Amino acid sequence: MSPTDPPGLKLDSLLQWMSLNISGVDGSAKLQTTLLAGGRSNISYKLTDASGSNWVLRRPPLGHIMPSAHDMGREFRVLSGLNSVSFPTPKAQGFCDDETIIGSKFMLMDFVDGRVIESAETAMKLSDVQASEISQNLVDTLANLHCVDPVAAGLDQLGRPEGYLQRQVKRWGEQWQLTKTRELTEIDELHTWLQGAISKLPTNLPSSIVHGDYRIDNVILDPKTSEIIAVLDWEMSTLGDPISDLAISLVYWSQAGDTLRNQIPVAQEVTSGPGFWTREQVVQHYVSKTGYDISHLDECVALACFKLAVIMESIHHRNLSGQQLGAAAGAQSTMGQATVALTQLGLAVISMGAIAALNS
Repeated sequence: MSPTDPPGLKLDSLLQWMSLNISGVDGSAKLQTTLLAGGRSNISYKLTDASGSNWVLRRPPLGHIMPSAHDMGREFRVLSGLNSVSFPTPKAQGFCDDETIIGSKFMLMDFVDGRVIESAETAMKLSDVQASEISQNLVDTLANLHCVDPVAAGLDQLGRPEGYLQRQVKRWGEQWQLTKTRELTEIDELHTWLQGAISKLPTNLPSSIVHGDYRIDNVILDPKTSEIIAVLDWEMSTLGDPISDLAISLVYWSQAGDTLRNQIPVAQEVTSGPGFWTREQVVQHYVSKTGYDISHLDECVALACFKLAVIMESIHHRNLSGQQLGAAAGAQSTMGQATVALTQLGLAVISMGAIAALNS
């Protein structure tokens, strides 16, 4: 690696690989790079070649990679499949499993130029009408994803839908043991409850392609309208229970009066302003679009809180070791506090129900 290379890249070997594997690359001068700072897990760089053409490179974090996480091959496969059925996603351009090129596996996709509503300050510039339109488009796009035929997209072998929720409880429990930086009796209590509650659910619930991390700052909007032109960050996608995706989106959703939710520094207060839908409206519209049974929404929201608590702890772990890039990097990061807040939120779901707990 050259001393001038950005963290996690080897620009000379990367450009050589791109020249051989990606059409239209101008290899006459060194790549220009920009770290896309919104990422908290995988690292995203905007790459610009000598002709001014742009791509996005996605690679795993620099350290503390949990087993089966940050799968660039999976993300490339999912994007390629969704490209083929015209679901709004960046066009997948290439995947490299040769870790000698930049130091890890990576994937390339087109750079999509548009608007990202990543902060409350950005959201406050929207009119009430725009905020409502974006709310509806977010829910419609999630519902449309859950209606995609996995066979038509070539993704019918992406995962095993049967027993998905039960496996999620086991997987994230194991990830917690591998990533925790301290003992938290509350998260152990939440996990124990989930083991019992999820085990009582049917193993053959309806299934679909699920995103795994669906939220407002993971989509790109048309520069001039409220249309969603690309959904990002597919490394956790699989075949599973669509209500688990709805649950994740509800935990990320914010609205005026939130307390525990406001301690989670991801899309903080972005949907709290005038015009944005309430969580109740999100659920009602989703059900009207899909017809799915949401009788196990409480279990799914509690599981979403547990999963996100483990993810935040992993980011906190990387921060403590100086291996975190992007939005969550630095001593000012509150990801460790977010783990605690999410755990408390999950326990509140158990006692109060999903919507009441999220709204508290």
